[in-house]
Amino acid sequence: MEPVCNNQSSGHDIIRWFEDVSENAELVQTQTLRRILELNGGVEYLKKWLGDVEIHDVDACTLESLYTSLVPLVSHADLEPYIQRTANGDSAPLLTQQPMTTLSLSSGTTEGRQKYVPFTSHSAQTTLQIFRLAAAYRLRVYPTREGGKILEFIYSSKQFKTRGGLTAGTATTHYYASQEFKIKQETTKSFTCSPEEVISSGDNKQATYCHLLLGLFFSDQVEFITSTFAYSIVQSFITFEELWRDLCIDIRDGTLSKRINIPRVRKAVLDIISPKPKLASKIEAACKELEDLDWSGLVPMLWPNAKYVYSIMTGSMQPYLKKLRRYAAGVPLVSADYGSTESWIGVNVDPCLPPEDVTFAVVPTFSYFEFIPLHRHKHDCNLATDDFIEDKPVPLSQVKVGQQYEIVLTTFTGLYRYRLGDVVEVAGFHRGTPKLNFICRRKLILTVNIDKNTEKDLQMVVERGSQLLSKSRAELIDFTSHADVVNQPGHYIIYWEIKGDVEDRVLRECCREMDASFVDHGYVVSRRSNSIGPLELRIVEKGTFKKILEYFIGNGSALSQFKTPSIDLDDLVSFKSQCNIKTSAVQVTEVKRSYIHD
Repeated sequence: MEPVCNNQSSGHDIIRWFEDVSENAELVQTQTLRRILELNGGVEYLKKWLGDVEIHDVDACTLESLYTSLVPLVSHADLEPYIQRTANGDSAPLLTQQPMTTLSLSSGTTEGRQKYVPFTSHSAQTTLQIFRLAAAYRLRVYPTREGGKILEFIYSSKQFKTRGGLTAGTATTHYYASQEFKIKQETTKSFTCSPEEVISSGDNKQATYCHLLLGLFFSDQVEFITSTFAYSIVQSFITFEELWRDLCIDIRDGTLSKRINIPRVRKAVLDIISPKPKLASKIEAACKELEDLDWSGLVPMLWPNAKYVYSIMTGSMQPYLKKLRRYAAGVPLVSADYGSTESWIGVNVDPCLPPEDVTFAVVPTFSYFEFIPLHRHKHDCNLATDDFIEDKPVPLSQVKVGQQYEIVLTTFTGLYRYRLGDVVEVAGFHRGTPKLNFICRRKLILTVNIDKNTEKDLQMVVERGSQLLSKSRAELIDFTSHADVVNQPGHYIIYWEIKGDVEDRVLRECCREMDASFVDHGYVVSRRSNSIGPLELRIVEKGTFKKILEYFIGNGSALSQFKTPSIDLDDLVSFKSQCNIKTSAVQVTEVKRSYIHD
């Protein structure tokens, strides 16, 4: 039931395919599980639970019932011993029948450490498939010229070999090195501005400069601007604010700054560019005007034919939307699709919607999906993790609109009834497949005792508090947080990095506003009884969050995969100690000023 991937396949073909599998999502899911189990039925992990069940002799519905009753729900920790054995060179079929040659690394910004996740040809194929499908839906709303350019801020990190000889690296690194990435450009008829040498340079600063330079060189041909995460686009434009004069020199003279010192990157870029003095003068004039506008409208002024900006903009990316909107001005922001290192999940079939309202239609052929219904505990419950009561998992066809769930995956790559940790809400249906709103990560919880505040709660509170910075014409660059339970009473600490000068009086108002904006009942009651102390706002040195970024990239993450940890900054400190990196390498607690709401 997979669509044919070739140059002749049109957007209409793949949309027609998706409409068909969506209409029959229940049946497709049963068939998908059967395909996974037929492919991997004899592996050590499944034999442990399914025993001698002859998968080929059991009908699909009975097989689904057997599988969900015999195979337990698991976390990554349960499968990690099998993945580690594979990484160490065990060639037995532990999780997949086909020999595993590649492992992906998660970013490590959610749980404080990177995890190995199986990566197979199926991973690259589904990435190509969702890119083609999403592009077809976008093309309906935002027609682009065939043969146009894409300004893509994409980055590969270095691959390495595990003890057993497997190739390891980020999922994006594997994809950009795959044949599927080249096929994607041919099938969508849009081509990235930067050559492979830039994408795979392994130096994000040099790559960003080259992306910007080539994006400007092809400025009239750029149809849209994209990166995996909104954060990467914002960071690239911040870099442009600092380096636009050097970029103009290179455009004018057809040269390349000495800051680019990787020989193969220099050669690849210099083979493309040539002197364009008129374009350089035009960009220079635009930048002088943009400086007076605080760079508002940067995108339409420099890339006049760009139809939209495309990136993951949900979850931890939402705090960057305000700055990205200022850069984009009237150019639409389109949220990219929903996936994880473990599996792609859903496609954005309504690209005209703003990122805050986006939903993702589950693609029922990618994995077998189950959903754990989640209900809120009563306010007086005291749990260490979060305040959800769980019901038994239900299949995709039985989810209900308005209900929140945790996603469970069974994948072609060897993950079985794997708890993803993402909390989603069913917003509706696209034919027979659910449309999901991403809510939060379950493990990202601020808590001192009976209070439970999610990443989304924190984002709303910080948004309320940071609005007061406009009084001083200042701007919040980034933030993170920590629940201090060492000092009594325990309290929340929120760290801000600010651009501009702000009076102490205004920052105290910001602190007071944030403390009053938490609506979680446990927090409100605990603050009244003083069992949780006043919120503390700490202002960190300029460049602190850049050091956090550099720290994660230095430990194997790709810039295109990075997400600032928004909850529990101290996880970063423990992460450093695990990697034997001196605390002074990243001064995450280099606090200039501290404010407590009395």
